[in-house]
Amino acid sequence: MNPSVFTEILLPLALALIMFGMGLSLTLQDFTRLWKTPLSIGVGLFGQILLMPLVALGICVLFDLDAPLAVGLMILAACPGGTTSNVFSQVARANLALSVSLTAISTFICVFSTPFLIQFAVSNFAGEQVVEFSILKTSIGLFVITLVPVALGIACRRYFTDWAMRTESFFRRFSLLFLIIMIVVLVIKERELLLSSFGQVFWACIALNVSSIVMGLLLAKTFSLSFIDAITLAIEVGIQNATLAIFIAVSFLDAPEFAVTGGMYGLAMYIGPALLIMWAKSKRKHHDDLNVSI
Repeated sequence: MNPSVFTEILLPLALALIMFGMGLSLTLQDFTRLWKTPLSIGVGLFGQILLMPLVALGICVLFDLDAPLAVGLMILAACPGGTTSNVFSQVARANLALSVSLTAISTFICVFSTPFLIQFAVSNFAGEQVVEFSILKTSIGLFVITLVPVALGIACRRYFTDWAMRTESFFRRFSLLFLIIMIVVLVIKERELLLSSFGQVFWACIALNVSSIVMGLLLAKTFSLSFIDAITLAIEVGIQNATLAIFIAVSFLDAPEFAVTGGMYGLAMYIGPALLIMWAKSKRKHHDDLNVSI
């Protein structure tokens, strides 16, 4: 994809607005909570930053994904969670404070970790396809396009609290709408790749989504975390920032074919959390019924 107004201006601007909206939902306490609940935060980050890419790598090998799909899946796994995970945590009556904190801290860490994982993916899966990629340039780009808008959003939340709380929902809706638009554009532009490998990419995304949710639950059980924290970790690990993954593929790598997996995951990632929430609610109801009978 040749540089255009869309890839050079509109796409970065839209993502910056989405990250600014994320910042409006955050406070400085969300970053400092690491020192108050280190175990839950540490386990969540371990699952999201380290185990998630390993699971994605295993799926790439197991499904024998074509190079563009494999690189796309690894890019996706290298991205942090987004505000969508916070919405699911709220609906699931999970630990919203933990969810928001994990989103905030993982966004900061991924500015440094994501470029190295992308380099690994391009080197191992791209094959003979020439992909111009710079770790330094990508790190700087992610810093400008994610951390700076998030910091501005946090500042607005601190000094213009009423306005920030009123407009936060607008940016959340904008984020969802923009993701849908990006998916539609990708389907049109990369329809041949999508049609030829739909079964591969769809089931790979489902596998990543479900396995990452199960991994979050197992991590919580291993470290004896509460049921609420377990649901939170499952949601946080299972939902990735698909919009950021699409942006990296299209703008940083100039390879929209790498964005197909991110677009598919943007749709598939709702399936696992929805089933998880249904299971959590039924488990709570069963527990409440037992309490009543007692």
